[in-house]
Amino acid sequence: MLETNPFSLLSEVVPTVVMQGFIIAMVLLIAIGTIIQMIHHKNLTYFFNNAKKAKLQATREVGAAEKAKIIAKTTVYDIGTTSELGFGKRRLAHVLGMYGTIIFWIASTMLVFCYTGVDKTSSTLWSMLWHIGAILTCVGGFWFWFFLRVDVSAEAHPWYRIIKADLFVLALLACSTFGLAWSYTQFNGQVGLSFLFFALFVVSNLVLFGGVYWSKFAHMFYKPGAAIQKNLAEADGSRDNLPPPADAPEQFGLGIKREEPKHY
Repeated sequence: MLETNPFSLLSEVVPTVVMQGFIIAMVLLIAIGTIIQMIHHKNLTYFFNNAKKAKLQATREVGAAEKAKIIAKTTVYDIGTTSELGFGKRRLAHVLGMYGTIIFWIASTMLVFCYTGVDKTSSTLWSMLWHIGAILTCVGGFWFWFFLRVDVSAEAHPWYRIIKADLFVLALLACSTFGLAWSYTQFNGQVGLSFLFFALFVVSNLVLFGGVYWSKFAHMFYKPGAAIQKNLAEADGSRDNLPPPADAPEQFGLGIKREEPKHY
């Protein structure tokens, strides 16, 4: 199953151009949803105004080479490894889910556009990456959902409590789970179940990409920008309009060591 391109078998029923059009439509939904959210919540306006204010309070000029170095370091380390979460289970779960999702999306695009259709050769590598990406997303996502969510751990909420902010992670898990179930049933010739799971796979994608305005999907674009701006502010001395650090060492007392923290 891992070496089989599920879209290739699907092309016997659904034209390849329809699948390609669906992926393009999902990309458009991401762009439209993100733009509308930026306009409505004025996120971009906030970032620009904050950057202008910080520039006025800068104590030194950061050159182009230093800026490029800071941006590269932030992208590779802070964003690429979700360093803000520190070392631990929560960070590992996020990394698994993040890279699993990226692999899953890229492999889906490659399989549909390059290896599906008449006279197209199959690709064992991309087929395996598609399944591995979905599996990693499920491992990281379900681990986070059932065991690591902060509000559940710290505030004793039940694991089945769902709010609007959970739309992104649940839709993402549904896509990966139903995608794997569709591939498995299709590979084993279970026609009825394969069409059921494929339909659920399509619906979960529509919810995921069509619900960008209401979910945390757009945060995937905001957080990298915020991390880069924060590190640039540290470099030029503006510190996001915050006061400089005190000369005295931080004193927390012994109370912080009484129990293991269960918050951010």
